[in-house]
Amino acid sequence: MMDMNTTKDERYLRAKRRLDKEKEFYRHLFCYVVINLILILINYWTFWKVKWFFFPAVGWGVGLAFHAASVFLVNGFFGAQWEERKIRQYMREEEENTRWE
Repeated sequence: MMDMNTTKDERYLRAKRRLDKEKEFYRHLFCYVVINLILILINYWTFWKVKWFFFPAVGWGVGLAFHAASVFLVNGFFGAQWEERKIRQYMREEEENTRWE
């Protein structure tokens, strides 16, 4: 019975972590939109012939795309499976190191 509760707790914690990552992405997206709109307005009011707002929008957009990939691509390069393997590895290393102390 304890194993079933542990499994449910682990699933809940994984779901909570994923939800937190999604919320952080949507905050990032909101800031991207608002700040880039402000930059467009500043560019329009100051010197519209040179469309400089485009450069920070593209640079930040690339970062935002990587953020989206890390959140929504389930088995990406650093996906859940990789994370689980690393956690098990670190726990095993810690167990081996503390066994002899």
